[in-house]
Amino acid sequence: MSTRSFLLFCAVGLFPIALSYGASPSASLNALYGINVDTTNLTHIMRAVMGLYLGMVVFWIWGAFNKSLAAPALAGCAVFMLGLAAGRLLSVVLDGAPHWLFIVFTGLEIVLGVTAIVLYRGLRAEGSTAPGG
Repeated sequence: MSTRSFLLFCAVGLFPIALSYGASPSASLNALYGINVDTTNLTHIMRAVMGLYLGMVVFWIWGAFNKSLAAPALAGCAVFMLGLAAGRLLSVVLDGAPHWLFIVFTGLEIVLGVTAIVLYRGLRAEGSTAPGG
């Protein structure tokens, strides 16, 4: 898989998740996971998470089309995905099993994080930051 297609895949996949967390958190999180978002503070946190996710989407799209940002975007993708997976795994250990969809997200985050590392190392080995391929 090329760097460009990988970064675009991650961006497209993360976009609806970002919106589900923050566009209307009281409606979407209740419908998806049975989570009641009933305070301004929790709504604020979820919208901040949405902003972080959307910021990463922009960074990955930028890296997909800008040679000089391809490697940093891959590194950012790896850190983002593996950081989420690590937090989720810690939660499983401390809190128990979550909703099945979060288990699926954990697996995807691990696979995508490792793939980002492999692609990053390939770019570095080529001595190039070209996003195509």
